[in-house]
Amino acid sequence: MNGNFRVGSLFGIPFFINISWFFVLALTTLNFGRGLAAQFPWLGGRALVLGFVSGLLLFASVLLHELGHSFAARRQGIRVNSIMLFLFGGLASLEDEAKTPAGAFWIAIAGPLVSLALFALLGIVGSSPFFDGPIAAMVGLLAYINLILATFNMIPGLPLDGGNVLKAVVWRITRNRYRGIRWASRSGQLIGWSAILLGLLSVLGVSNIGSFWTLIIGWFILQNAGQAAQSANLQESLSGLTAADAVIEKSPVIDAASTLRELADEAVIAGSQNEWRRYLVKDDSDRLIGTVAVDSLKRVASEQWSANQIRDFLQPIASELKISSDKSLLEAIGQLEKQGTQALAVTRNNDILVGLLEKSEIMNLLQKKAKLHQA
Repeated sequence: MNGNFRVGSLFGIPFFINISWFFVLALTTLNFGRGLAAQFPWLGGRALVLGFVSGLLLFASVLLHELGHSFAARRQGIRVNSIMLFLFGGLASLEDEAKTPAGAFWIAIAGPLVSLALFALLGIVGSSPFFDGPIAAMVGLLAYINLILATFNMIPGLPLDGGNVLKAVVWRITRNRYRGIRWASRSGQLIGWSAILLGLLSVLGVSNIGSFWTLIIGWFILQNAGQAAQSANLQESLSGLTAADAVIEKSPVIDAASTLRELADEAVIAGSQNEWRRYLVKDDSDRLIGTVAVDSLKRVASEQWSANQIRDFLQPIASELKISSDKSLLEAIGQLEKQGTQALAVTRNNDILVGLLEKSEIMNLLQKKAKLHQA
């Protein structure tokens, strides 16, 4: 569960709340409630109620911010897996990245534009003669917070929206997406370290600038910027490689016409290097037709193994566990993660079997490329 609770769907997008959100809701309720109580003493206990409502409206603003990103992504045909609210705000999880710098730019800028629009709308509503007293104060506060939300998010460093804008700009100038990510990541790391330093000096009483929250936010930015840089380096290392490049040299493959005795012999020979529990099965035309488990040997007496063919113990293989040999290795990794598996069957035209792709072989490829780069 990871501390995330699904509370429904918005426009077909699953909506989650992390347990840390309740802490922030309680904190904002107290802060907003105390502010209203100080400004309007006659409210009494109702100040906390209005503080609670203000906290909910704050997170509604964050949710609308994330919906801005989501709708911009959908316009480009990118699926939105979920939206989550957590300690540091919100996160729209996209299934894929934009294919162009312009697409990346509009997805990144959409959230802050929504927050600016809310600032303008709430500012107009709050200054109208129809609202006064505590309600006008609440609306004015929410307008100000949306302005802060838009401004803060435009700081040019990942994982903030401004960092994604910077990534898109560098990508457009250099025509290299990975270089854009690295620039935005380094900027994010610099911002993260600066925030940590300011927060630490504030906690130690050396400076009046910053707070404990500045330190925490700086740590969050630093961690995510570092992860983005690592991801960019990994993706660049894998760019240009296909699923066929990561096929295991001696893949566990056997003919459908082979016998269980031959399967047993294959398993014994392979056991010295890899203890395969399942083999890919091909027909006379080398087409992938399914898999066979080594445990099938247990279902037949050993003296009968030579009389039973593999095709009689064939199990189908789901299309999600197959990938075309010309697909990029990045797509293969994405499919492995999505299916929660360690391996995929690689095929080419007309389901002709190429072999087995495993996560471990991808790591071997990366290590080889790293050694070549060092040399």
